[in-house]
Amino acid sequence: MRAIAYAIILAVAVERLVEVAWSRRNTRKLLAQGAAESGAGHYPLIILLHIAWMGTIALALPTPAAISIVPLGLFLVLQACRAWVMVSLGPYFTTRIISRPGEPLVSGGPYRILRHPNYLVVVGEVLLLPLVFGEIAVAGVFSILNALLLAWRIRVEDAALAPRR
Repeated sequence: MRAIAYAIILAVAVERLVEVAWSRRNTRKLLAQGAAESGAGHYPLIILLHIAWMGTIALALPTPAAISIVPLGLFLVLQACRAWVMVSLGPYFTTRIISRPGEPLVSGGPYRILRHPNYLVVVGEVLLLPLVFGEIAVAGVFSILNALLLAWRIRVEDAALAPRR
């Protein structure tokens, strides 16, 4: 079971690396088209939080490892939601706050329903992945840290996007 648990954690890490690569490509294109970044100061903290979260999940894996199906199923549903967000944003998807003046905001897909659907997905992921392995304390600690960082980020992002609303 431990090998399966590590494979799940590795799959999430690979997904994140693919996401960052797509984000970097889109970021370069948007900046070349006159976009500007906001809130770059908190971005390394977000990266650090996600690395620490996945590392802690791997290090705290109980012996013997158990995999809870309900949190795993919910986590997989969130991956579909994440894909919906990324496809809806298309060339505007980045992991940074990048805004191009005068460009209309994306209002399709999940953005018809929520202002920040990806952050809702991230909140769920940070909570659920540790619960897949029964790591309640990891889920609690990282959910609190994530909430603090997201509160900061959402304020910065809302201010950056306000002129485009």
